Amino acid sequence: MVRPPRTPRPPRPRGSLSYDKPPLSLAELVDRLSARGLVIPEPERAARYLRHIGYYRLSPYTIPFQQGQPDHAFRSDTRFDDVLDLYVFDRALRLLVMDALERVEVAVRAALTDHMSTTYEDPHWYMDAGHFGDRGKHSGLLRIVRDTCDERLRGTPDAGEDSLVHRSALEHYLTTYSSPELPPSWLMVETLTIGQLASAYRNLRRRADRTAVAKSVGLTATILESWLQTYVRVRNVCAHHGRLWNVGLGVYPAIPNSPAVSWLAGDLLPDRSRKRLYPVLVSLQSVLGSVSPRSSWARRLHDLISTRPPMNLAGMGVPENWADDAFWSRHIV
Repeated sequence: MVRPPRTPRPPRPRGSLSYDKPPLSLAELVDRLSARGLVIPEPERAARYLRHIGYYRLSPYTIPFQQGQPDHAFRSDTRFDDVLDLYVFDRALRLLVMDALERVEVAVRAALTDHMSTTYEDPHWYMDAGHFGDRGKHSGLLRIVRDTCDERLRGTPDAGEDSLVHRSALEHYLTTYSSPELPPSWLMVETLTIGQLASAYRNLRRRADRTAVAKSVGLTATILESWLQTYVRVRNVCAHHGRLWNVGLGVYPAIPNSPAVSWLAGDLLPDRSRKRLYPVLVSLQSVLGSVSPRSSWARRLHDLISTRPPMNLAGMGVPENWADDAFWSRHIV
């Protein structure tokens, strides 16, 4: 069954105001924070952090310490290091989440190419539009791969004979073979972003194929499709060094109802947690339990967040006794 193309969403209207805020020096930015009640014992040190982090990037981490008034006044005795500590924690959290995302993303790439190539005995299966539901999206996939190949051929060669850097597998294919025009599946999947990977998986026409790919990473097809959409958003936040611990993602992982998918054993996912980061963390560990069962990721997550104040746990939607659930405890010990 060929899926009908989706109608593009119209752009939202532009605002009507004119931006007239003047740029401020580092000293002026430090003075602004101090005037709002932030305790800054060493203004020059604070200015150095603002120089290398940026006021715009650091300012969202001040919000939990504010009184919630229009003047952005800080709660009494809030110190600059309180804000900095939250920023450093969020950076560590992003790096940890990226570690899990990398393993999950690589596993899905491998599962997709392994299943489709061997099932249909065709290393170039993705060039066949019959495997896809939306022909327009399939054409877009081929265009992405073709553009990547053209760019590689127009670029500087990866390495010469005496170089320690070896040619990439993609360059080797393109400079060795003339047919088929595009590389085999196991090279193709490496040219895709996680968003393009998710789109290619979602566009597979046969449910049996989507199910087989999902099963190889311990999920059902419906759950993998949902989680990949969430991971696209999370990876974008992490890759751009954005605020993660309490950010509104807008798209959240579906809660599995199949016993085949590893999930929380007890009732430790209250409604207030469902649109926070916590179910994302659970979903990552669920996949890791299948593709990397000896991973120390859960233990490292526990080490990172177990000593954080309640404000941090609430921002992520992490329940107070989260580590007691058998889902986590068997990986943390």
